[in-house]
Amino acid sequence: MEKQMLDYTLVPLGLLLMLGYHIWLLFRILKHPNKTVIGLNSLCRRYWVRAMMEDVSKNGVLSVQTMRNNIMAPSVLASACIMLCSVIAVLMSGKYGDRSVGMVFGDKTPLSISIKCLAILVCFLTSFFMNVQSIRYFSLASILINVPLKKIPPHCHNHLTVEYVGSIVNTGSYFWSLAQRAFYFSFPLFLWIFGPIPMFLSCIFLLLMLYLVDVSFRSGWPLGLSGLDEIHPTATGDGGALVV
Repeated sequence: MEKQMLDYTLVPLGLLLMLGYHIWLLFRILKHPNKTVIGLNSLCRRYWVRAMMEDVSKNGVLSVQTMRNNIMAPSVLASACIMLCSVIAVLMSGKYGDRSVGMVFGDKTPLSISIKCLAILVCFLTSFFMNVQSIRYFSLASILINVPLKKIPPHCHNHLTVEYVGSIVNTGSYFWSLAQRAFYFSFPLFLWIFGPIPMFLSCIFLLLMLYLVDVSFRSGWPLGLSGLDEIHPTATGDGGALVV
């Protein structure tokens, strides 16, 4: 019973730490986008979309190749996720689903092992779904970014704008980031198979690594704030908001 109490305390604590960190990160992205890597990348993508659409005949090949490269990454990760889902499903349905690992210091009941495998399976399925959505938006953006705005009728120009195409590209990138988060989240759940202590320690290590890659420690822009203000004046500054 004392070993099972570790699962009831360390596992929820690790999950709450992960959830709390991402709530804090979402607040930073919405309120202070220039202090997070995701916010800075979002603004740079808008800058890039406007630069590509200024001269479609000259930049068309470059924009399509860039979108194709962005599609390849979620495609590979989606294939890996669905393959891992198949492996886990086979292990859960076969004879290995009833075996417990000898190094586990915690709950070793068959029910707990099934719950752990199911949690990992949910992470991979979520990552697969997010990758598919990312591919969908990047594929749409690869078409819209090459539309010649000067040849669009006036009554349609209000709907297809540079800001709209930029939001499509950013939405695909947001889904790609969510797919990566779901994939990262499977690491602590996988270590949960070996006990709640490795799972909790991996949550702490993962949070430290995510903080280093999520927070921008540099102030200012390499291209200059003035250039971004001309392109997207409402998205800079501490009070700027990201439009999806």
